[in-house]
Amino acid sequence: MSNVRMLGDRYEIGDVIGRGGMAEVHESRDIRLGRRVAIKILRPDLARDPDFQVRFRREAQSAAALNHPNIVAVYDTGEDRLDVEEGGTQVVVPYIVMEFVDGMTLRQLLASGRRLLPERALEIASGVLSGLDYAHRHGIVHRDIKPGNVMLTRSGDVKVMDFGIARAINELNTSITATSAVMGTAQYLSPEQARGEIVDARSDLYSAGVLLYELLTGRPPFTGESAVSVAYQHVSEMPTPPSQIDDGVSPEIDLIVLAALAKRTDERYQTASEFRSDVDRMIQSGPMTTAVPVVVANDHTQMLSPVEASGTAAYARALAPTRRRRGAGFWSIAIALVLGIIAAVLLAGQFILGGAGARVSVPNLEGLTIESAQQLLEANNLILGGQTAEVSDRPEGRVIAQQPATGETIEEGQAVNVSVSSGKEKSTVPLLVGLSSVNDARTALSDANLQIGPITESDSEQPAGYVLSQSPLASTQVNAGSTVAITVASGSRTVPRLIGSSEAQARSDIVQAGFDPQIIYQDTAADIAGTVLAQSPQAGAKLDRGSVVTITIGRVAAPPTTP
Repeated sequence: MSNVRMLGDRYEIGDVIGRGGMAEVHESRDIRLGRRVAIKILRPDLARDPDFQVRFRREAQSAAALNHPNIVAVYDTGEDRLDVEEGGTQVVVPYIVMEFVDGMTLRQLLASGRRLLPERALEIASGVLSGLDYAHRHGIVHRDIKPGNVMLTRSGDVKVMDFGIARAINELNTSITATSAVMGTAQYLSPEQARGEIVDARSDLYSAGVLLYELLTGRPPFTGESAVSVAYQHVSEMPTPPSQIDDGVSPEIDLIVLAALAKRTDERYQTASEFRSDVDRMIQSGPMTTAVPVVVANDHTQMLSPVEASGTAAYARALAPTRRRRGAGFWSIAIALVLGIIAAVLLAGQFILGGAGARVSVPNLEGLTIESAQQLLEANNLILGGQTAEVSDRPEGRVIAQQPATGETIEEGQAVNVSVSSGKEKSTVPLLVGLSSVNDARTALSDANLQIGPITESDSEQPAGYVLSQSPLASTQVNAGSTVAITVASGSRTVPRLIGSSEAQARSDIVQAGFDPQIIYQDTAADIAGTVLAQSPQAGAKLDRGSVVTITIGRVAAPPTTP
């Protein structure tokens, strides 16, 4: 490789293998470990923004905490100076070192024109949902699930990319029509994203439903000439059931897809695990699902019970009134949701409204609630734009960042996007019971971003240091950095009471207690012969397992020998 560029004196930068609106991805080599890696390097013009650099590093650290077979692993992060212009001009550029995945993105697969069998589409969706389930349980929402962010390895495994980075990027998007790059993402927006509302894990599930729809039919459910028109359809239009586009798709699969694409979050799948369970059940045993699709959001919507929703007849009953009333229902939906899409329209700024208005200074929103921030913006002739929930040590529900920044001058009527604290990062307590030492428990907790708490010793059959119990229990969700208390085997045992026992009983008790017996005989009267007269150490003493316990046994004195 000629003119080799290096990052961090460790990584050789190779050819570009992917480009996005915010970064380039290079095939690279970790010379220290001698392995291929992929390195994402932030665009130099964005790298000059200190605020974006801080967010990029914070989000990269969150992504690095995700260790799951369906998520592209993040190995390292850092920053280095790179030449960005002729003449040697340099800029400090953050980068992320990731697992190199030998394969293709789902975008490349779909662009190739290859059609997938419904079973294979479901298998891919299951892999995506498995990764999302793990991320959501660790407090991370992807926010940009789309074919370009999912890879298939040569062996057919699914790998989800760009966890966390999408959050940082979203904070910089001031308009849904700001760049042509956003157009691709608009096809996978959830309705709440299109309306500029705070999103949670269920938004990822909607996007995963769009992805499954495209894998089944070869096209996304909504298309249009602009991102705004696509976003409007996500908010107000109902998708055509996949089985009406490809007759190889069963109506039972329609149930799953339409349940994922419900407009209201509370009528959608509530967890990735729930969504994946229906997908896996369909793969393994055919048409059996608990999905309840919400076909339209008007008075004629027919909700089905899980039992009713398990057959094609129920599906037909649910869809029939929709087709009869679609014309009238459309206008009721449009009127009811017009306020919801005003924000998206306003975000287009001059592109849509035209003309230049008066300019105002952006107020400081940090620390405010959403309601207070909205009131302050309205008082300054501005509007509240996108709201992104973000893990933070700051109080939940408070604004922790904004774009544009405080003091920047923008036109009246423009939107200010905010990041809102969703509370502290969550960690899952690992299973510690059964580990052989306190150090092993400490390492396991450190890997889970937790700390070891009070350590209590207890007598046990187990060797010293063996973890006997823990609090909180394994799999409990707690704040990152919390402590976990453990009880370990002390390694010492209690000496039993032996005086007055028979020799056989005393030997057995000593062995059962984990000690080795040592016997001394002493002449005594016949009535107490064969019993323990003394012991050392005394009953109740603490000794390490395997220690010696000495007992004195009485025996009848031998008669004197006749000379």
